[in-house]
Amino acid sequence: MTKLLYKQEVFAIIGAAMEVYNQLGPGFLEAVYQESLAIEMRDRGIPFQEQQAISITYKGQSLHQKYIPDFVAYGKIIIEIKAIKKLGPIEEAQILNYLKATKIRLGVLINFGNPYNLDWKRRIL
Repeated sequence: MTKLLYKQEVFAIIGAAMEVYNQLGPGFLEAVYQESLAIEMRDRGIPFQEQQAISITYKGQSLHQKYIPDFVAYGKIIIEIKAIKKLGPIEEAQILNYLKATKIRLGVLINFGNPYNLDWKRRIL
């Protein structure tokens, strides 16, 4: 049996996201969910940085382009949020590319736009 990477941390993040979804439901813009999730994570004592630029390297050289994730929680988990009807391969590829570019191992993709429930996926590199 394999142990989930950062199991307790992801559990806390998803709990905060579920509270936001339960309070707001679907239909708001992504920025509303981002601000609300920041409040919820702060209230729950989840350490995070919001929209901090992360350098990307190519063959050992830093690029001028920076990646700006929605959140980096616990200093080791990228959180990317969406407000769309359904997560698809484009959103999953996006989080995987962010993991590759930043060398962070775990990403959580959270979608607040699903009309029936909070939609989320964890991705590991």
